[in-house]
Amino acid sequence: MSDTPALEVTGLEYAYPPHDGVPGFRLTVPAIAIPRGGQALLVAPSGGGKSTTLALIAGLRTPHGGCVKVAGQDIHALRGAARDTFRGRHIGMIFQSFNLLQGFSAAENVAAALLLAGVPEREHAPRAKALLASLGLDRPGALVENLSVGQQQRVAVARALACDPVLVLADEPTASLDPANAQAAMDLIESACRARNAALLCVSHDPAMQARFERVERLELGVAA
Repeated sequence: MSDTPALEVTGLEYAYPPHDGVPGFRLTVPAIAIPRGGQALLVAPSGGGKSTTLALIAGLRTPHGGCVKVAGQDIHALRGAARDTFRGRHIGMIFQSFNLLQGFSAAENVAAALLLAGVPEREHAPRAKALLASLGLDRPGALVENLSVGQQQRVAVARALACDPVLVLADEPTASLDPANAQAAMDLIESACRARNAALLCVSHDPAMQARFERVERLELGVAA
């Protein structure tokens, strides 16, 4: 089982229909395989389908062709609550704008991921606090809106890693940060994933990001039939 890739994508296709005079186009991902602990960058121009690809991999959108396997499971073979539960337990997601729950503490934001994954409630607080502490955040009870940008990033990373996922998807995680914070954020994301042997697939249109990754994949777009 340990040889099973964290992520295996084959022949993935998704077609965008024409809209408001804009021609339709087709997104294709011929093949991607990332082992446990592996890291890869997926690049395309702004608006080139990067976020859609992550949504397809996470099972948040349904592809028009191809297969996505996470830890050997075809995620699109699952339906409804079964897919949601699988996602919560096996896939962590880091968003450009963090998407933290305002009015809730750092620990409560992390606990929300544990709740969605079906982790027993008695484990939420201790696991959230321990994970935040391991990432250098010693204010688990602080409301997220009262934290600095760098601290909010740590909460977002902790939430993504809360359930020990096999795969972490990062959608333009540094796009809203200045260069210094962007470098620190990527250092944190990459090192945290390595420490937990989670595969990382990051998407970005920033050319500077390519120097950080030994492996870079490029999306293919074409005109939809």
